[in-house]
Amino acid sequence: MIKFYFHPSPNPLKIALYLEETGTPYELIPVDTRKGEQHSEAFKLVNPNAKTPAMLDGDIRVFDSNAMLIYLAEKIGQFVPANTPENKAEMYSWLMFVATGIGPYCGQAVHFKHFAPEPKEYAVNRYDFEAWRHWLLINDRLAHQPYMMGNEYSIVDMSVWGWARVVPFVLGPDAWQKLPHVKRLLDEINLRPAAQRAEALKTQFTFKTEVDADARKMLFPSNERLESKGA
Repeated sequence: MIKFYFHPSPNPLKIALYLEETGTPYELIPVDTRKGEQHSEAFKLVNPNAKTPAMLDGDIRVFDSNAMLIYLAEKIGQFVPANTPENKAEMYSWLMFVATGIGPYCGQAVHFKHFAPEPKEYAVNRYDFEAWRHWLLINDRLAHQPYMMGNEYSIVDMSVWGWARVVPFVLGPDAWQKLPHVKRLLDEINLRPAAQRAEALKTQFTFKTEVDADARKMLFPSNERLESKGA
């Protein structure tokens, strides 16, 4: 059985959605990142990058959410477009777009808007701009077709859904006015029983919710270097 290392944040929820959609048996292993459990030596044997999600499929380890989606889709064979070079090229391109664009820019926008100390105007401007630019490209694609890969729901939509859930926190409460097609996809996926089961996973365990001084040390270890320089 798959051992799925989970925290209720955007990237792990993509994997939870796929596992629930396919009815794949798995053991859920909580990793409370605000308590620093991702930095344990045991977890780093599964993901040396000390981030969630990660998984063990027998003796096979897989980490990084989009690598996990590809691995599962190739193994299980569900929610992937027809196996043609054109489809695979589009699928890989958009999955990497989410992995290298949506995720990092949204993550940095959230960090500098909500958690970083002043001065931060330059960083907020840069990451907010790039997060918006990437989401507008997704919105434009969804303006012309129901799903990211055309007419069929796929792992690319699951990857988008993970981050679309937190768009207001990333971009502001009025973001949906400029991203109606992303909102339409989000609402549709949210109605799926598998998505509701994935969202409910966070209630199985008590995860730390406060971003206090201890959590900041675990989430933003680079700050330790700044503090030591200022000492």
